[in-house]
Amino acid sequence: MCAQTHRIRRRHTLALVNLPLRVLLRILGLGALIAGGLALALAAFVAVILLGPLVFWLAWNVLNFAGAVGLPELGFWGIVLATLFLVSSWAGKVLIAGIVFVVDPSWFHGSAELRWPEPTLRNFVAVALLALLAARPHSHARHAAAKPRYSAR
Repeated sequence: MCAQTHRIRRRHTLALVNLPLRVLLRILGLGALIAGGLALALAAFVAVILLGPLVFWLAWNVLNFAGAVGLPELGFWGIVLATLFLVSSWAGKVLIAGIVFVVDPSWFHGSAELRWPEPTLRNFVAVALLALLAARPHSHARHAAAKPRYSAR
């Protein structure tokens, strides 16, 4: 009977020691899952934020679409604003135009002589890249279940 009491006491003591450890491992496991999900979402967000201006820079400056239509090359902030302009909604476009107007109002008084680009493969690829940025998936969203006009009684 003494040995059995000793085993019960020992099992109870191990259960008390393991309980905080088990709780800690559960918290760390859930925390690791949440941290991994947040890290993945953040990496995707950063990739999209960096990929958009990179695609615009490639089309505008590297493939020289700016020169093909008679416009100057853009610097870093010009590329960022132009990319945001292409991918944003109407309200975003108005906001970007307002920011440009507040920062440099003389920009709106500038003039440029635009021309149609030459039909080359380079210009086609540049237009395709810019169209890729402008084609947003949510702009063509369709409602799954439209409400009927008349309800059947």
